[in-house]
Amino acid sequence: MTYEIRATGPLPHAPDRPRPADGPGTPGDRPGKLVAVSDLHVRYDENREIVERLRPESDADWLLVAGDIGEQVADIRWALSLLRDRFARVVWVPGNHELWTPPDDPVQLRGVARYEHLVAVCRELGVLTPEDPYPVWEGDGGPAVIAPLFLLYDYTFRPPGTHDKDSALATAHEAGVVCTDEYLLHPDPHPTRDAWCRERLAVTEARLREIPEELPTVLVNHFPLVREPLRPLRYPEFSLWCGSEATADWPRRFRARTVVYGHLHIPRLLTCDGIPHQEVSLGYPREWRPRAKEPGRPVQILPPVTAGVPA
Repeated sequence: MTYEIRATGPLPHAPDRPRPADGPGTPGDRPGKLVAVSDLHVRYDENREIVERLRPESDADWLLVAGDIGEQVADIRWALSLLRDRFARVVWVPGNHELWTPPDDPVQLRGVARYEHLVAVCRELGVLTPEDPYPVWEGDGGPAVIAPLFLLYDYTFRPPGTHDKDSALATAHEAGVVCTDEYLLHPDPHPTRDAWCRERLAVTEARLREIPEELPTVLVNHFPLVREPLRPLRYPEFSLWCGSEATADWPRRFRARTVVYGHLHIPRLLTCDGIPHQEVSLGYPREWRPRAKEPGRPVQILPPVTAGVPA
């Protein structure tokens, strides 16, 4: 079987978005915050209803969307268009689900071509992507460079007892824990997903080095940047599809004030090496229904919330 856990200013390509006039007590009276959400999975009707109800607390709020809106290009466009109409700025990074090529999606692009198509959709809507200049959050808790990352994974987060990619994948297949990416996430024109990951790591690291040293960052990626968030996984074999050892020192090297990620469907704040790592996923209905917290409510990133679980 397969198993799936789950500098400011207007953009030159951003269309004008009319905003309602502010009145007493309206969101326009409140200072803006940087907030984040991920793993909206809008193919589920209940999740789609949550997205339809999602509103900012202030007209100045920025929203970080850390991947896995859905699999169908039409669903991704729908959600980002709706959110861009409501938030002052939306920043998106792809998750693994956006990169799938489902057989029932009219858009049958694969790999890099699919990613580039999604970037084009975002630019049409005025949504920032990993391919755009990094914006600077100047609101409360700033200034901080918002760095949306697209890195994928390279099978180096291996379960215990395995020593390379082949042995780790064999162990995952024996356990019946195989991510659907192996069947629907195509790396074209790269020979493998880990080869695509290595290319993304090199390009992204070079860009991060160009950020002025006096500026802190908010690193936004679908997958965790460090191994610590994987410890609660019920099936450790799934860690193969969760990131790369190559980014372990990135939060410290690139002065992260906070790291934002999703993918694991284990929303929590984890402090690693003194840096907050915030998992911001909604997840599947079967996962969020038992939680006491209101589902889909964006998580505040800046001003910082620092009470978390140390690692």
